[in-house]
Amino acid sequence: MDKHLITGLILAGGRGSRMGNVDKGLQPFRGTTMAQHVLERLAPQVDSIIINANRNLEDWRAFGVPVWPDQTADFAGPLAGLQAGLRHCTTPWLLAAPCDSPFLPPDLAQRLAAAVEAEDADLAYAATQEPGMRAQAHPVFCLVKASRLPELSQYLLEGGRRVDGWYKDLKAVEVLFEDADAFRNINTLDELKGLDNMLAPSLASVTSCLSSYDPDALPVRDAQRIIRDFVQPVSAVEKVALRAALGRVLAQDVVSPIDVPSHDNSAMDGFALRGSDLRSDAPVTLRVIGTTFAGNASGMVPAAGECVRIMTGGVMPEGCDSVAPQEFVRQDGDTIELSAGVIRPGDNRRFAGEDLKAGSPALSKGRVVRPPDLGMLASLGVPEVAVQRRLRVAFFSTGDELRSVGEPLGEGCVYDSNRYTIYGMLQRLGCDIVDMGVVRDDPAALEAALRSACENADAIITSGGVSVGAADYTRQIMAKLGDVTFWKIGMRPGRPLAFGRIQSNGRSAFLFGLPGNPVAVMVSFYFFAREALLRMMGAEAPLPLLRARSSGAIRKKPGRTEYQRGILTRGADGEPEVRITGSQGSGILRSMSEANCMVVLHDEQGNVAAGDAVDVLVFEGLM
Repeated sequence: MDKHLITGLILAGGRGSRMGNVDKGLQPFRGTTMAQHVLERLAPQVDSIIINANRNLEDWRAFGVPVWPDQTADFAGPLAGLQAGLRHCTTPWLLAAPCDSPFLPPDLAQRLAAAVEAEDADLAYAATQEPGMRAQAHPVFCLVKASRLPELSQYLLEGGRRVDGWYKDLKAVEVLFEDADAFRNINTLDELKGLDNMLAPSLASVTSCLSSYDPDALPVRDAQRIIRDFVQPVSAVEKVALRAALGRVLAQDVVSPIDVPSHDNSAMDGFALRGSDLRSDAPVTLRVIGTTFAGNASGMVPAAGECVRIMTGGVMPEGCDSVAPQEFVRQDGDTIELSAGVIRPGDNRRFAGEDLKAGSPALSKGRVVRPPDLGMLASLGVPEVAVQRRLRVAFFSTGDELRSVGEPLGEGCVYDSNRYTIYGMLQRLGCDIVDMGVVRDDPAALEAALRSACENADAIITSGGVSVGAADYTRQIMAKLGDVTFWKIGMRPGRPLAFGRIQSNGRSAFLFGLPGNPVAVMVSFYFFAREALLRMMGAEAPLPLLRARSSGAIRKKPGRTEYQRGILTRGADGEPEVRITGSQGSGILRSMSEANCMVVLHDEQGNVAAGDAVDVLVFEGLM
């Protein structure tokens, strides 16, 4: 059965009484909601999806699909939702699944459809069987003919409420699935929290893969690997109009619905002709029977010895397979002469689908959409695309000495520059941003800020409070709220770093505790937090490093990674050349503003001599 014959229905019309009176499908689960997981598993199996819900309708409509409430007079459970789905189904079949079953099988529709076709049945439902036990039916997971709505409506009208009772007079078939966990539903907050954490790796399990792991002397590469293995992508998806997709991460492959180009066409202005008319040993004279322009199929069919004047992009006339560029041709009235051997059969012809075949991937999942991608999608006639929802990041600075811009600057105080730097870096990544200001050096204030950030964001970035000598309560509170570790990384600047995952009131967020020095904040963000945040968005975008010649000597001790601010130019020979900006103190923000790149001196590297090649991270496009 073709999936275009099936509408998917997510049943979300329950009362939510088991989960604090909150709709189960809207409960947070593994970076998004349970319903979003169901939608993502169901979407590839069906033509379209609708949701049955009875409250919080705006929240449900945010999923971007039609939402229909029950139409029965009293609460009738999943059958009322199934009835609403059948009433609004636009295909011959309806596939139902509950909103609290985020593990439903990816082949649910395929196997149920095969069963109804094989048995010529009205309905198929899933079942599972434990060894030595009787099969357990799961009638809420069912594929049913849309035309069976009258039978269900009559059953409800007569007071029937059993999910497996309404189809007793229909031809129904049971389909046995092997994975019982695929049909489990989540009924309590404790169960939800347990499952949410069950497959998430712990920091201890990730760091155990490193035989020489030492949090007090951790190489940059090891820290980056731990972060990469620990963070998990946020899986929520939304559809946006084409122009709104710029800078967003594609959540699905974009498959071309058409051939590009759609017809064989000319690659240049000239004359379309039959390759069989060409001669390699003598000139050819052809009669011009008309002209065809781009965007027009002329309908002309040249005979042997005839040709058609054609413009770039013009549809190739029937029978023609070659184009003679106009500069190769001598024209006299309605005839042209073409010298021997100047073109070969097939020259200057673009084939239908040469750029892109219908059904082939145009852009891949995980790609950050760029301006040329918008043009390509427009050329395919694609009006909207599925993208990862924007990552929500909360951030704040810590310290009693910090003052916000516009406040009076007391003795011993400094203006908080880090929040503005972090804001700019997050803005460039396309995140939704929550600026929580400055948090004073107080345990209760810090815990409250972390909890609030955790409950309202996917990731948290703090600056300050993680270095040696910082108040002990910072570590205690971060550790109290989750799985957090504190590192001394073999790098300069930016040695201290806190990383992990914290939880509060059923929500979780990844935490990046950056040092307080302004340059160290930027270095730590770009070389640790940036890639992790992109990974959470579903994108893989490692920092591109360029090789350049150092214009001068640079002192460097092996055993740690150093990031030095630099100015990249072109040398006299046109090759890229870099010089450092001068003093490299981690508090000198001006040097970062003056620089247009960063020189990356790796862990094993020693002193650099003038003329040596070094790795360079170019700021253009990054900042």
